Amino acid sequence: MKNLRLAVIGAGRLGGFHAQKLAGMRGVELVGVVDPLAQARLRVAAECNTRALDDHRPLLDRIDAAVVAAPTMFHHAVGRELLDHGIHVLMEKPLCPTLRQADDLVKTARRKNLVLQVGHVERFNPALPPVLACARDPKYIEAVRSSGFTFRSTDIGVVLDLMIHDLDLVLSMVGSRVRNVEALGLSVLGGHEDVAHARLEFESGCVANFSASRVSYEPVRRMQVWSARAFARVDFAARRTTLVRPSETLLRREFDVNGLSPEQMEHYKRHLLQEHLPREDIEAEPVDALTLELGDFIDSIRTSQVPRVTGEQARDAVAVAERILSKIGTHAWNNAPDGPSGPMAAARPSVVPAPHWTLSPIHSPVEHREAS
Repeated sequence: MKNLRLAVIGAGRLGGFHAQKLAGMRGVELVGVVDPLAQARLRVAAECNTRALDDHRPLLDRIDAAVVAAPTMFHHAVGRELLDHGIHVLMEKPLCPTLRQADDLVKTARRKNLVLQVGHVERFNPALPPVLACARDPKYIEAVRSSGFTFRSTDIGVVLDLMIHDLDLVLSMVGSRVRNVEALGLSVLGGHEDVAHARLEFESGCVANFSASRVSYEPVRRMQVWSARAFARVDFAARRTTLVRPSETLLRREFDVNGLSPEQMEHYKRHLLQEHLPREDIEAEPVDALTLELGDFIDSIRTSQVPRVTGEQARDAVAVAERILSKIGTHAWNNAPDGPSGPMAAARPSVVPAPHWTLSPIHSPVEHREAS
């Protein structure tokens, strides 16, 4: 079988990992590594025994597919150019910083019949399948994701940086439209929110709460899922899943707490959980999730199978993230007409800007967010 020719665009930490994996994969030729920073591209190219370039355009006629691990602000421009040249794309998350841009990439890939996969790598975490199998049709979800400040992804805030992982996971679990969004966030270090909390209500009746921070002392990647027949707790970092499945007696509402005899009460003080709420702890074997993701991308190109995370699914996560960011931007901290609002907790303007005030200098385009 002819080798699939790939390039990695963006030689930062994640792009370097992608390049290393691709360089060691059978049936793949890593044609080049692209980054405007000479030190970054030369280091990764030397490690992977490939060519270093400062621009991706010389590769457009020499590659079949590309991994884009550039800063989020460049995802749309680079992705659109690749797709327009008939090149399959694995875009690192988030797909784009705005819904309008994400829609454009999805439509372009569909029109050109190309694979557009997005790097929501948590979908390849081995701790996830037991949750999906056990807690179908979830009704309540709590997701917590935090890290220290990495000095990466500074062009976006914590919603698109970290929370987007859990938005993608929850949307894939619930399979229902979002009916209502409430959110607040706070900027700690600069121009974007570094801490965010959101509550989503779905048309199915499910409610999901999200908490994300990138200025935390403790790294956390956890989720709890309640469904009608089970409870699941998953630690994505430790690849550990806990399942609790109520007995049929509890599910049929036949356990009468008030009708127990004294002897039965004493018995269930010691054995209630074991007999009616048994717990199963599952610790998954470690896997190389990034290699699995890249393998899924390559298989999708070769066999025309649908990738695990499609552009459409990633677009839906961006749409919800945009609604969350809109709520964060207008959150009033004390409900006063001119009180502090938004992630900077800044005073509201006393004059509402007219539409023409948003026009920006030609060299500094402003992308306006649109709610879905």
